[in-house]
Amino acid sequence: MKPEPEDPLMRYPFYPKALELYDRAIEDTDRPIHDVRWKVIVGQLARSAGSISANIEEGYGRGTSQEFAHRLKLARGEAWESRGWYRRAKRFLPPELIEQRRQEAGEIIALLTATINSTMLD
Repeated sequence: MKPEPEDPLMRYPFYPKALELYDRAIEDTDRPIHDVRWKVIVGQLARSAGSISANIEEGYGRGTSQEFAHRLKLARGEAWESRGWYRRAKRFLPPELIEQRRQEAGEIIALLTATINSTMLD
């Protein structure tokens, strides 16, 4: 079996961070809490955190800078949404964890914004 070629998306610092945030969101929400509010937060957080990297992948895969820019903007919106869902989880997660994840999402937002702005795609 041939080794997989290196993923070209890994050269963009926001991409591995987006993958990590999704993994952490899944770990953070793997708690047996029987509360309908928690179930809504879990679903929305998993969806928005997963959509950050998914939008980056789809935009890159489309092969045009215009589509990539559009998807980076969507990914940035999903990162903002993820930050919001962590805020809404304040009744269920420790404050230190929420602050750390919101900071991680903020780093992704900053990296995406810098990339969009530096390539004059905004």
